[in-house]
Amino acid sequence: MANKTQEVGGIQFPFPYTPYSIQKDFMSELYQVLEAGKIGIFESPTGTGKSLSLICGALSWLRDFEQKKRQEEAQLLKTGTVPLNDGKDQPPSPSCQDTPSTLGLAGEPDWVTQFVQKKEERDLVDRLKEEQIRRKKREERLQQIRHNAQLKYAAKRVRQEEEETENLLRLSKEMLAAGTETEQLKQLESGEEELVLAEYESDEEKRTASGVDEDEEDLEEEHVTKIYYCSRTHSQLAQFVHEVQKSPFGKETRLVSLGSRQNLCVNEDVKNLGSVQLINDRCMEMQRERHEKNNNTEEEKPKRRKRENRAACPFYNYEQMQLLCDEILVEVKDIEQLVTLGKEARACPYYGSRFAIPAAQLVVLPYQMLLHAATRRAAGIRLQGQVVIIDEAHNLIDTITGIHSAEVSGSQLCQAHSQLLQYMEQYRTRLKAKNLMYIKQILYLLEQFVSVLGGNIKQNPNTQSLPQTGTELKTINDFLFQCQIDNINLFKVQRYCEKSMVSRKLFGFTERYGAVLLPSREQPRLAGFQHFLQSLQPGATEAAPPAPAEEGEARAPRPASPLMHIEGFLAALTTANQDGRVILSRQGTLSQSSLKFLLLNPAVHFAQVVTECRAVVIAGGTMQPVSDFREQLLACAGVGAERVLEFSCGHVIPPDNILPLIICSGPSNQQLEFTYQKRELPSMMDEAGRILCNLCNVVPGGVVCFFPSYEYQRQVHAHWEKSGLLARLAIKKKIFQEPKRANQVEQVLMEYSRCIKCCGQAGHTMTGALLLSVVGGKMSEGINFSDDLGRCVVMVGMPYPNMKSPELQEKMAYLDQSLPRAPGQVPPGKALVENLCMKAINQSIGRAIRHQKDFASIVLLDQRYTRTPILAKLPAWIRDRVEVKAAFGPAFAALRKFHREKSGPF
Repeated sequence: MANKTQEVGGIQFPFPYTPYSIQKDFMSELYQVLEAGKIGIFESPTGTGKSLSLICGALSWLRDFEQKKRQEEAQLLKTGTVPLNDGKDQPPSPSCQDTPSTLGLAGEPDWVTQFVQKKEERDLVDRLKEEQIRRKKREERLQQIRHNAQLKYAAKRVRQEEEETENLLRLSKEMLAAGTETEQLKQLESGEEELVLAEYESDEEKRTASGVDEDEEDLEEEHVTKIYYCSRTHSQLAQFVHEVQKSPFGKETRLVSLGSRQNLCVNEDVKNLGSVQLINDRCMEMQRERHEKNNNTEEEKPKRRKRENRAACPFYNYEQMQLLCDEILVEVKDIEQLVTLGKEARACPYYGSRFAIPAAQLVVLPYQMLLHAATRRAAGIRLQGQVVIIDEAHNLIDTITGIHSAEVSGSQLCQAHSQLLQYMEQYRTRLKAKNLMYIKQILYLLEQFVSVLGGNIKQNPNTQSLPQTGTELKTINDFLFQCQIDNINLFKVQRYCEKSMVSRKLFGFTERYGAVLLPSREQPRLAGFQHFLQSLQPGATEAAPPAPAEEGEARAPRPASPLMHIEGFLAALTTANQDGRVILSRQGTLSQSSLKFLLLNPAVHFAQVVTECRAVVIAGGTMQPVSDFREQLLACAGVGAERVLEFSCGHVIPPDNILPLIICSGPSNQQLEFTYQKRELPSMMDEAGRILCNLCNVVPGGVVCFFPSYEYQRQVHAHWEKSGLLARLAIKKKIFQEPKRANQVEQVLMEYSRCIKCCGQAGHTMTGALLLSVVGGKMSEGINFSDDLGRCVVMVGMPYPNMKSPELQEKMAYLDQSLPRAPGQVPPGKALVENLCMKAINQSIGRAIRHQKDFASIVLLDQRYTRTPILAKLPAWIRDRVEVKAAFGPAFAALRKFHREKSGPF
């Protein structure tokens, strides 16, 4: 495919083929947003080449930005002076051309001001020279790797030899140490020392020199200006990377893909642990082993206690990871290619990819890694002055809310309390005073949380009935007062949990012992807690302890430590009082009850992103209605309206390739209004079935029908089966239902696709398949029903959220109080409900029409769609072509004509 450079407004945009006109407009607007440092909301329907427009538009801007910066640096190094008015790209430096009569900033004499300015200029020139040298070395190194394969293999051979030598030395030391091992007094069991908390000095303790590995100095490399691209899933990120590879920028862009340890780990012993938390814990433990090994080697001091000798990760080697880092930057790779490369190079892709961040031009990562501040810091992501592109951003507000909300059950609270109490009793004599103080504070917090639910921490939550049931909402402050913990500094407790890693220690403690085995003198006091801990394990009963797994039997990954979940809840409680609520859900038993933190203001966490970044782009296929982004996210984050730019383009399909219909009544003249009060009426369900029967007679291939909820889909299916409508439908289309389990979705889709393909062959009695799906379910997002897989999409009713939900009611009240309301405007809370409904609808109906030559009909079954506010929130490419049919006859005629013209008679 020949590359074709397009010039739009004097800007060169390399493109793999001749772009659509809407792609040219998209790239031009995107370029201007990045250049001006604005916030852009971009909507481009699926099938219009959004990914390529993002890639070519953003990387064209980065190309020009880097070129302009190099020219300015060259001019500065040539003249040795800072140019005046050097714009947004660099902070303005003081001018040295002031008149002699003026004084400096602090009233200093003119010569002092000039001297300071000259020194600043010299420092800036020195920094630029260092940066140039560093950049030149990096480019030369990458060029060598790119054109000299022997260099890679030679380095790999050296690494293998060094690793073999190191293993031999380690084995020799172990043999020598074996003779003296029995002479040392074993105060703890082998391998148990790592479970004991290290001394906790203070909340503001200084980082000791031993905590920083000299091998990791490269992480401090200056970050070049880059673009962070994030999306929802790893599959979407992989698809984007493949688009970059195919683009004109595929050979020259330094791209790094970031992922979790679970996705990137190449150590089979660690990866086979299965559980995400177990993988994370084991990885962190192996890094600590490595640091301690280095420190002990340097100090050459005997250990106080002999511990089990456990090897550090063989893939965590600086030289190996540095070479991997270089190879990552040489050529664009997705996650799978990165893992393959890591195995070949015997280097860790998880840490190697992080080493590559500073020099990368394009960083591809999941939502959570960018939107969560602590995760950003841990990954080495710096947003200052950078560009962020958030793709598939239609659910961005919900994503931020979900990431920063937390829920803990009564069972988790009791289990954490029991485990932590036994841990403290086991190691009481070895724990320092501050560790004991904080552990006792955490135990008190857990006890009060259980108490506020109406339970008793000392009783089994599975059999403990609560005196009252129901749901209660409280402000954060009211909750803290009711729990009587307002005098505890939760910020300090949170920092203690982070620095001491107490939850990880506790997790290892319970993994090691299950039910804790204490010395005989302590057993009577805690025997009840041992039995209690056993009873809290999943699947356990009071009658008998869990049976051990048979040898060779596959074990399910053990759940993460309950204290880890509770740490998230404690962190959430440090949110400002007005930005969140605590929901107390009291069910039949304590184990079923829960405490949930609900974030009301997602802007408080998004504000740092928009403040630090040079520019932010929020993009998606269906972004309507955009008022949520403007009001709930950007305005509340302090972004002025003048900094926000909206861009929405039409579809690339011809106007006659789509037929959107709003049908207000069915074949028997039953008015279609699937409200919560009416939708369960037999007459309403019958009318929906009759409409589908008629559609299946004239629509070839696949028909996808969306229902508002799983429960309503189940009710309708059962009613149709009883009335015989299901059998009538099955004459023309084979019927499939969306499964509730995610692991069954692929199988259902394969069978659905296979059925349509078979029915398309001559002589087949059936005309295709009917897929009954749910709005907001597995099929309503991320699934492509292109061509014959989705010739018609039907929406039964409108999927309004549950108005009785306490979370929704609190969110509505919060928006009504915090957002301004113009005269005659719909209250923000009511607008939220409508917007949630329309976003779900737009996502579902967007499953059809996936490319320029595709065609489909879209049928909306409910007269409420005719309301002007509802119509206004449909995507423009659908809204401009929609037809309202008051009666079913004209609607059916239009559908029959449309599909006959497109597919021919069948």
